[in-house]
Amino acid sequence: MIDPSDPPEVQVVKQSRIIDALLRRAGRQHEVATTAYSAFQSAVSLQAQVWAKARDLERASNELAELRRDRERAQKSFAEALSVMEGGFALFSDGQLQICNDQFRQLLPDIAEHVFAGIGIDEYFVAVAGSTHLVSRDDTVRDHLMRARRGPETAGVMSFVLELAEDTWFQVNLQRTSSDNVIVLQTEITGIVRASRSEKDQLIDRQAHYLQAAFDHMSLGICTFARPGTVMICNDRFRTLLGLPFTLVQRGTRFDDILAFLKNNGTVVAGGADNQVEHWPRKLRTDGQLRQRLFNGRGQVLDLHLHSLPDRGFLADIADVSLEYRATEMLERRVEERTVELTEANCRLTAQYEEQARVEDELRLAKEAAEAAMSSKTRFLAAASHDLLQPVNAAKILISTLVDKSRGSEMHTLIQRLDSSFGSMETLLHAILDISRLDSAGEGLVAADLCLGDILDAVVSDQAVFAASRGVRLDCVPSSAWVRSDYRYLMRSVRNLIVNAVQYTPEGGRVLVGCRNRGEKVVLEVWDTGIGISRRDQARIFEEFARADNVTPGSGLGLGLSIVDRTCRHLGHGVGVRSKPGIGSVFWIEMERVAPPASAALAEPASVADIAPPDADMDLVALVVESDADVLFATVQRLESWGASVLGAHTTEEALALVRDIGCAPDIVIVDYRLDRGDTGFRTVEEVRRATGQHVPAIMITSWSGGTLEAAAQTHDLTLLAKPVDPSRLRPLIDWKTRGRTMAASADQSLS
Repeated sequence: MIDPSDPPEVQVVKQSRIIDALLRRAGRQHEVATTAYSAFQSAVSLQAQVWAKARDLERASNELAELRRDRERAQKSFAEALSVMEGGFALFSDGQLQICNDQFRQLLPDIAEHVFAGIGIDEYFVAVAGSTHLVSRDDTVRDHLMRARRGPETAGVMSFVLELAEDTWFQVNLQRTSSDNVIVLQTEITGIVRASRSEKDQLIDRQAHYLQAAFDHMSLGICTFARPGTVMICNDRFRTLLGLPFTLVQRGTRFDDILAFLKNNGTVVAGGADNQVEHWPRKLRTDGQLRQRLFNGRGQVLDLHLHSLPDRGFLADIADVSLEYRATEMLERRVEERTVELTEANCRLTAQYEEQARVEDELRLAKEAAEAAMSSKTRFLAAASHDLLQPVNAAKILISTLVDKSRGSEMHTLIQRLDSSFGSMETLLHAILDISRLDSAGEGLVAADLCLGDILDAVVSDQAVFAASRGVRLDCVPSSAWVRSDYRYLMRSVRNLIVNAVQYTPEGGRVLVGCRNRGEKVVLEVWDTGIGISRRDQARIFEEFARADNVTPGSGLGLGLSIVDRTCRHLGHGVGVRSKPGIGSVFWIEMERVAPPASAALAEPASVADIAPPDADMDLVALVVESDADVLFATVQRLESWGASVLGAHTTEEALALVRDIGCAPDIVIVDYRLDRGDTGFRTVEEVRRATGQHVPAIMITSWSGGTLEAAAQTHDLTLLAKPVDPSRLRPLIDWKTRGRTMAASADQSLS
């Protein structure tokens, strides 16, 4: 019940309480007991407990006395220890001084009588701040003393230094203990401060020597000036470059004296606009720096630089820039010389430029003249193609009629030869016109989506008779590929390739036409088992009038492949050839593939040569409108030879008059594009259809070509046929255009 670790006073108080409790309990038990034995037993037990407690109380009293003696000895030892401490010591408890040594009390003699037990820590440091022995009274010291009045805020140490009279220094440390007491220690550090000061002075002196040694070994002339403008450190290079005597570079020499020497002696001349040395100090104070070019008597060029230092002194450095100066002068001279050369070159270039401009003006004028000539040529070809093809068209139709009418007579062979010669002339004329149009920036080329199968079928059908006459087998692989190209010129290019293949393939040989798919490309190929082309000739056969060396003279003019090459270049198609002499050749045209239209049905077949003309005569009325009398006559004769009833007219008005005379619509209208006095075949077809109230089929024969004309033909629902007209194509075309009307008429006759 009693903790042995408790102080003796606490143990004695607890034992007294226990004894009192036991006596009260014994008294109650005595009153309650009913027998003498119980009372006796209780008394004995109580007596034993009392004796035990008495012994414990005596032991505790002895321990208490011993503790008091130990405390007195400890206090005496603590006091002796404080008295022998070198520094001051003080203990503040609850903000009041509890104990201190004499050193603490005598630190400041004028406030010693105020340092006594019970003085507050704030009162003590207020007295310290007012002591006359305190030397350092700056804001930092006052701030430290104000903080010391409150004591350290945490368990850390608060430390500051005080300077006292007679160059005495003390460090004051304040530390808060775990029991919230404050211990103040005063340690004299005078020896440390003086030693540090001495070491600092020695270090400064040593650094000055090091700095002087460094200055002496520098290539620059260096001199430092103090705030009053007096020399502090100067190297010999500075004196040598300026030619100063030794007396003017000693410590303490004024900067003004050096400037006066430079001005009066004249060994150094200042260059530049600001060459008045007496103005340099004012400029240095104003700008904080100064740069000046100097020239000394030894021919040296110097750069002087003055700039201010933080302590309001300034530093002067001077460098020998003679080499740089001379190099700069030399460069400047070279620049001037080069400038003169460039100026002269510029003059020459200006003259050349003016001459070039004059030549360019002449070239521009020549180009404009060439373009005008080309435009005139284009217009001439446009007109000439019509004017040339008109008589050719009439002659071709007439010769075709003569061929049919002369069958079985002696003149038939002669007329066939005439027809063959006229065909060669027609081919040459078409080739020349095609080359001229292609040279005129692709005149007449109109790209559109078209099916290669239609072109192949049309060309192969046209050339089948020619191939059969030469004993050559002509085959075609059907194709459904669609490409973007010009229908007329692509067909002509394919025709030229097939004609060349058939022409240069011996009898019994074979020509194969077809297409290959290569990714996004379609390659149209014409294979033959002909005479072949050497590698040397393959590089030139696409030029005008160029033929291979193994070609028989008189077999052609060499324009067909040139037309193919020009057409493909304008349309962006690839063209080429692979061949081996004696084996055969393959010519190819590579085109971009396009998707077929949603509805691939054609309004009419690409070629109508596969529609064989009927054996019977034509039972139809044809209206032919042509401004040229010869062409009109030849066309009428040819149609009448086929059994048709033909109405011939020169103008739209004449055609309308003939329609009114017969009182019904013709079965077909065959009209030229260009009529006299600005009239056109489109107007003729439109007026005839309006007058008759029927959509009469129409064929327009023209030497013109182009996207505008073809678009207009689609708008008016008529078919274009190029001049000169091939009768072998005209007859099937008329039959195809009028087939629906003929079948309807036959059905009406059957019903009647």
